[in-house]
Amino acid sequence: MAAMWLLLYGLNAYWLTAVHKPKLSLRKQLVFPQLNPAREFQTAQAATSASPSSGAIAVNNFDNFEKFRLDKPLTNGFSSYVLAVDPPEHHAIALEDLPIVTVQLPIFNERYVSRRLVDAVCQMDYPRDRMQIQVLDDSIDDTQAILRETVQEYQNQGFWIEYVHRVNRSGFKAGALQDAMPLVVGNYIAIFDADFIPSVNWLKDTIRHYVESPDAKVAVVQTRWGHINSEYSLLTKLQSTGIDGHFAIEQQARSNNGYFLNFNGTAGIWNRQAIIDAGGWHADTLAEDMDLSYRAQLKGWQVVYDNDIVAPAELPVAMLAFKLQQFRWAKGSIQCAKKLIFQIWQADLSLPVKFQATMHLTGYSAHPLMLLLILLSIPLMLITPDDAIALRISFESIWSIFMLPATFGPPFLYFHAQRELYPKSWHRRLGRIFLLAVLGTGISWSNSRAVFAGLSNTGANFRRTPKFDIKHKSDRWENKAYKIPLDATATIELSLCIYSAIASGLAFSKGLYITLPFMVLYALSYGYVGGLTFWQHWQQSRN
Repeated sequence: MAAMWLLLYGLNAYWLTAVHKPKLSLRKQLVFPQLNPAREFQTAQAATSASPSSGAIAVNNFDNFEKFRLDKPLTNGFSSYVLAVDPPEHHAIALEDLPIVTVQLPIFNERYVSRRLVDAVCQMDYPRDRMQIQVLDDSIDDTQAILRETVQEYQNQGFWIEYVHRVNRSGFKAGALQDAMPLVVGNYIAIFDADFIPSVNWLKDTIRHYVESPDAKVAVVQTRWGHINSEYSLLTKLQSTGIDGHFAIEQQARSNNGYFLNFNGTAGIWNRQAIIDAGGWHADTLAEDMDLSYRAQLKGWQVVYDNDIVAPAELPVAMLAFKLQQFRWAKGSIQCAKKLIFQIWQADLSLPVKFQATMHLTGYSAHPLMLLLILLSIPLMLITPDDAIALRISFESIWSIFMLPATFGPPFLYFHAQRELYPKSWHRRLGRIFLLAVLGTGISWSNSRAVFAGLSNTGANFRRTPKFDIKHKSDRWENKAYKIPLDATATIELSLCIYSAIASGLAFSKGLYITLPFMVLYALSYGYVGGLTFWQHWQQSRN
């Protein structure tokens, strides 16, 4: 059963990759009888390259062409087509048409990056009298003083910026956002976490979705996360690869196909009325962003994802911080599943929408299933039937039939994301895709704990992910504040590494050569995650 459920997740990764592009129209350009498709592409390119302003993208090889979905296929000897991607008529929005936007910055103990965030927001190209900035500070350290001083500086310069401090952190981030709602002036609310650095044009680019389609029932516009420190270490490289796949493929597929998707907690703009209509921010899960997004969509609102607008952010550089972040996301999504899954299946929605919402909300349940498979591997291999061949057939069929397709689903998704986002350097990033499987498998113990925590209660004990203003490889973080205490998780991960190594040896001795690579992957994964956790903790303890 566990293997079948993992297979379902793997197959869904293939599906989302296949449908993530918006359906593009075709425009017939030339008619060349008896031409093969490859030559038709080349001819179309030659015909359009002289007039790039035509708005058509000619494709001269199948490698580039296969990324797009077509209304009808090219047929031999019929005609030549190019993708008709008429660029949207984006005109400058008149000053009087720009709505008032409230920018909310929820912050808790971020001494190293809080000033950076406020600076970036105040530098955004938007009229000062139409951009209300709320610094929602729950900090209990010197971040308070930093933010009070920063806000005062910008107030003196004429910015519409307010400092809001709560003594009682009730509801954590969700509580801060909900408590600030009576103070909101704008009809639209942009939200940024402390680790983000929005670009100068971000607000004007994103608000277009509301200004140009005022009658659309859009609850929130989510933009893609970028990375300011993706090249800092192997850990940040792997994180950026995973995040790229989530946004460029998963979120784009959900948005373009009418599936439910979520606001990712930051780098998006909400319609204030959608928040009110959905019941406001709730603090009963650790994923208040996903919770509100789904409640709004159940009320008939739409969540829009724009892959072309990017908001750079700082990735966690410490393994403990990364696992803490993943724990929070895993627990929160499972809490949302408990809270909303029955409402989704009772709602008047199509079966594909219900299915994709279920896969989305329960995605982290793959981790306890992965953990279960490795824990059962040795007992299953030790059960020796009378016929050794029967052992190979019965045991390896699990891995060949179920696990192989499931295993290659996510890499397939990440491959296409890298290829689309980095067309000139994607081939140099292939190694990251395979190593990402090591990281994802290695955190299965930590995320399994999160899943069971989400199933067992609805309480939300929020633990923030510390940021250290890390942008360059020369930047150091080990001697900075906000150290996360080491718990038993790393010890268990190293124990699982040893267990997986024993399973690898057992699989080899029994000739289970299809199973063997999976056992080795488990051993490497737990060794990397647990080992790096101990190594970084030791480095911090020296400072």
